[in-house]
Amino acid sequence: MTQKIIMIGNGSLANDVYQQIHATYHISRFKKVEDAEINHEKLALVLHDSWNPAQHMKAEKLFRNSNIPWLRGFVYFGEAHVGPLVHPNQPGCSQCADLRYFMTGQDRREHFHMKDYQSSKEDLPRDVWATNLAFNHTAALICDEVRRFMHDGTQHTQEHVYLMNLQTFKLTKHFFLPDPYCETCGDIPLDTDDHAKIALQSSPKISRDAYRCRSIDELQNVLSRDYLDTRTGLLNFKRYDLISPFADTVVNLPLLTGNELNAGRTHSYLHSEQAGILEGLERYCGYAPRGKRTIVYEPYNKVKNVAMNPLSIGTHSQKQYSQPHYPFQPFDPDRPIHWVWGYSLSEDRPTLVPETFAYYSMGGGEGFVYETSNGCAVGGSLEEAVLYGIFEIVERDAFLMTWYGELPIPRLDMKSIDDSELQLMVQRILHVTGFEIQLFNATTENGIPSIWAMAKNTKNDGLNLLCAAGAHLDPLRAAKGAVQELSGMLLNMEESFVKDRKKYEKMYRDSSLVRHMEDHSMVYGLKDAEKRLYFLLDKRKVRDFEEEFKPVRQTSDLLEDLKSVLDTFKKLNLEVIVVDQTGPELQRNGLHCVKVIIPGMLPMTFGHHLTRLQGLDRVLTVPMTLGYVKQPLSPEELNPHPHPFP
Repeated sequence: MTQKIIMIGNGSLANDVYQQIHATYHISRFKKVEDAEINHEKLALVLHDSWNPAQHMKAEKLFRNSNIPWLRGFVYFGEAHVGPLVHPNQPGCSQCADLRYFMTGQDRREHFHMKDYQSSKEDLPRDVWATNLAFNHTAALICDEVRRFMHDGTQHTQEHVYLMNLQTFKLTKHFFLPDPYCETCGDIPLDTDDHAKIALQSSPKISRDAYRCRSIDELQNVLSRDYLDTRTGLLNFKRYDLISPFADTVVNLPLLTGNELNAGRTHSYLHSEQAGILEGLERYCGYAPRGKRTIVYEPYNKVKNVAMNPLSIGTHSQKQYSQPHYPFQPFDPDRPIHWVWGYSLSEDRPTLVPETFAYYSMGGGEGFVYETSNGCAVGGSLEEAVLYGIFEIVERDAFLMTWYGELPIPRLDMKSIDDSELQLMVQRILHVTGFEIQLFNATTENGIPSIWAMAKNTKNDGLNLLCAAGAHLDPLRAAKGAVQELSGMLLNMEESFVKDRKKYEKMYRDSSLVRHMEDHSMVYGLKDAEKRLYFLLDKRKVRDFEEEFKPVRQTSDLLEDLKSVLDTFKKLNLEVIVVDQTGPELQRNGLHCVKVIIPGMLPMTFGHHLTRLQGLDRVLTVPMTLGYVKQPLSPEELNPHPHPFP
């Protein structure tokens, strides 16, 4: 019995495909989707001589309801598009492919406008770049896919598209991730307290001295294959940094608001690329909800029995809120806001978290504080992600605690660090950049080793100094992480600093001009600003690295490390809350992304006008707990200058 195909379209591409396969299959042809009559066809083809998004939308509805797989082919701006082959009741449709394709382009907003424009037209002219030879080549590609599918069900274009340049006939194949929010094929669960529950499980380490459950080598192929593609990827390009002392790689996350660069910093370009991809995935998941549809919209006073107190995370002061055109409003417990369900690991219960705090692009009209990706982390397991989210919060809290309290934290003797890799890293930075590395012990009352790293220029010109930080259960890893951060910024930032020195001199004189992330570092590139770091740069005695930190407790399971950290915070009456940000894009490869929230810890902010300290008493009391002062600090005693965190 002859197999049946339904074909939509009456242009040159449809005619060429028909001529090549009509002798093999029974083909019913219709000009438009709305004209089609379904009669037990095995496959549908939607073929046009230009891009016809309105017909693609109608095809999605018709063939999904009719349970018929369908394949599209069309020409758009000098490029032939073939695919995807869409299966009913499976994610990964034509609309998902369009979204990913649009987002990778520099003119992504214009693509969306063009889609609206094309959808409004009844008859679309043949693409001006299309030739008869181009249509013939495209038709051959489509027919090959049809024969594969009709013969044994195999296909090359499920979750893939072919793109062919109509001038060079260069053919490329591109994978795309289904859009979980796609109105056609998406199936996002509602955000509920039940779904937010977290049951911590064993997460064996790859080795006893490692703090990961999956190696970067294991993830190597899947990360590049599924997430990085110049035409349809979640991440759309990589760039090797040939200037930095180490093998840094930058990977870009395209957003409607612009491009967000993510850095991978290791001693291997290959490993740096994978690390950059993981950071890009973290940013993607932290930007907006990906794996759940939030539904709670209530004032705090109505949900406070099951919600965290929004004031506990630290807010801006009334003086800040009263500034003209301030981008945030004071929190109003009677004003409805959107909430997302998180889970308190300290109290073992679901808890509501303001959505504007859980996802850093969600400020909108409900924003009451400025929030960054602070506490966001990706891991090979949920436990790994939570642990590294805590490390980031600890690192930034320790840095800010030192800064605001102007604490004379111990300087560490670099020569006392018995690790050849770190010693070679420091020597290479000095040789390549002319900067000397200094390390300080910024560990606070939680006991998790925290390092403040400073690069000090030994030359007479250029950037004077640069700061970074790291935190980890292993102080050596904390130190290496901070040094890696410094190495990736030194030469790149020095060039910008020299170019815009006068701008940063104005910021030094007027802190209100420090508005962006890079401003914080650049101001302290000025020699005059060095005196603000007097509490670190005096000539006091240095401490032995090994004696300054307790021996590292080795375990075979990340769960043991995480439980130990959670016990520490419980003793300090600091609650650890986790919002699971993992979307389907990460779930397909067993990756996890979380936002960790520890109310009371000092939040990193960028822009001096956006400092958040109101309600965070730890900034006043911890310096006394650590023995640096004899009584709690007053708000007036806190460092008034912009912090130097990069």
